[in-house]
Amino acid sequence: MSGEQSDISQGHEVAVNILFLARWYPYPADNGSKIRTFNLIRQLAAHHSVHLVSFASETPSPERIAAMRALCPTVETAVFRDFAPGRASAVAGFASPKPRYFVDTYSVEMQRLAQRAFDRVRPDLVFASEVDMAPYAIKLPERPRLLDDIELTMPFERYAGAAHLKARLRHGMAWWKVARYVAQLMRQFDGCTVVSSAERARAMQVAPDYQAVTVVPNGIDGTKYEGGFGSPEPDTLVYAGSLTYSANFDAVKFFLADIFPLVRQARPGTKLVVTGKLDGVPLDQLPLYESVTYTGYLDDVRPAVAQSWASIVPLRQGGGTRLKILESLALGTPVISTGKGAEGLELEPERDILIADAPQDFARAVVRVLDDAALRERMRQNGRREVLAKYDWRSIGEALCRFVDQLVLENARVRVAR
Repeated sequence: MSGEQSDISQGHEVAVNILFLARWYPYPADNGSKIRTFNLIRQLAAHHSVHLVSFASETPSPERIAAMRALCPTVETAVFRDFAPGRASAVAGFASPKPRYFVDTYSVEMQRLAQRAFDRVRPDLVFASEVDMAPYAIKLPERPRLLDDIELTMPFERYAGAAHLKARLRHGMAWWKVARYVAQLMRQFDGCTVVSSAERARAMQVAPDYQAVTVVPNGIDGTKYEGGFGSPEPDTLVYAGSLTYSANFDAVKFFLADIFPLVRQARPGTKLVVTGKLDGVPLDQLPLYESVTYTGYLDDVRPAVAQSWASIVPLRQGGGTRLKILESLALGTPVISTGKGAEGLELEPERDILIADAPQDFARAVVRVLDDAALRERMRQNGRREVLAKYDWRSIGEALCRFVDQLVLENARVRVAR
C-alpha cells in the first residue's frame, strides 16, 4: 500500500463511491444547514460519486429532485417528522439514555432507504451530515464512516447560562445526555468534522480519547458575489437570518430592545431590514418600530444585504461559523458583530470586522460605520478580501476531499493488514 500513501502525500485523488445521508434536503439552499450540505455535495461530486439519501420537510418537486440529480447519480428522500415533546415516543425518551429528540424523530423509513441505497451502491464511505443522521449510518454494514458538523455549543450554553436551579437541573440533564450520546456516536465513526476550532475543542472535551476531528468551516461561493446587486441605501442596517431559529430571534430582540434606541439617538433616520422566514414567529414579543422591515423569506438575500450600509450580527447564543457574516463581507457590506457572532472566524477586529458585546459598545460601533464613509470603504475592501481568500468553498472542498481520501485509504490498509 506504499503507492497509495504516496498518492495522499502528493494530493492525488482516489475516486470513491460515497453514500451521503442528509438531514436537510439541499435544494434550494435557503438556510445555513442546506447551504453547507449543498456545497459539500457539490465539492465532493467534482471528484467522487455521491449518492444522496435525504430527509425533506415535504416530498421535493421533480424540479428540486432534478437539481440534485445533476450532482448525484441517485437521490432518495424521506419526509422528516418534527420533534413533538408531547408525543408518546418523546415522553418515552425521558427513560432513554438517548436525548428525547433522537428517540422521537427516529425514522424507520429513513433506515430502510439508507440500507437499500447501501446494498445498491456498495459505498466506499458513508457520510452522515449532522448528528441527526449518525444513528442511520452506524446501523449500516461496516464501511468507513464520516460524521459531519458536530455542534455541541447550543445545548452546552443552555445549561451553562441557566439562571435558576430548576432550569439548570433540566438543561444540565439534557446536556449530560447529549454529550454522552454524541461521544458514543463519535467513537463509531472513522472521522468527524466541525465548523470551527471552538467546536472542535467542545467535541474533544466530551470525547477526549477520540482524535480524528478536523475543522471543515462553512464557506461561500465567491463567484456568486460578483457583479451589482444595487447601491447601498444610507443609514440602512440588515440582519440576514430566519427568526424561526431561536438564536436569531434572541439576537434581533436584544438589538431592538437594548441597542437600536441608542443608534437612533445618534442617527434618527436609521432603518433595519430583517430577512428570513417568519412562520410561527411571535413578532408581538419584539419591540415595535416603524423603521424596522421584516421581509419574510427571500429567494435571493444578496440584494437586501448589498443595499445596506452595514450588516449587524448581535448573536448571544449558538455555535458554528456564521454564513451571514461571510456572505455580507463577500458582498462588501461591513459587519458589526458580537464576539459570539464572529466566533470561529479568522477575521481581524477593526480591520475586517467590528466586534462589540455590551449594548452601548455595539451601538457606538454601528454609529461609527454609519458616520464614516472612509471606514465603510476600508472594511468593505478588507472584509471581502479576507473572506474570498479563506472561506471559498473550492478550497474547503479540497481539504474535505483529502480527509475523505485519507479515511478510505487508511481503512483499506487495515483490511489488508488483517
